Amino acid sequence: MANETIAADQKAALERLIQIALGNTGQSSKVANFLLAWWNAEECGGFDLTDLWRVDTAIAADMVTVFCMVAERNHYPDTLGYRSEEHTSELQSLTNL
Repeated sequence: MANETIAADQKAALERLIQIALGNTGQSSKVANFLLAWWNAEECGGFDLTDLWRVDTAIAADMVTVFCMVAERNHYPDTLGYRSEEHTSELQSLTNL
C-alpha cells in the first residue's frame, strides 16, 4: 500500500506533523512522541493523551486525523510509504528517549 492511497487530508496532516516534530518547539516533542508511538511504541515509548492539551488546536486536529487514519488502515507508516528509519533517530533525540 503506497501513501497515495491515503486520503489527501490525512496525508497533509501526517506531513505537517512530521515537519512539526522535527522542529525545535515545546510542541515538537509532543508531536514527536505521538508519531514515535505509532512507529514503535514498545521501543520509542508511548503517547500521553493529555499531551493533546499542550499543543495548538490545529496540531491537535492533525493528530486526531492521523490517529483515525491509523485506526482505519491497521498499518505501520512504512507500509503507507513512510520509512520510519528516516526520522526515528532524529525524533528520539528530540524527545530525549
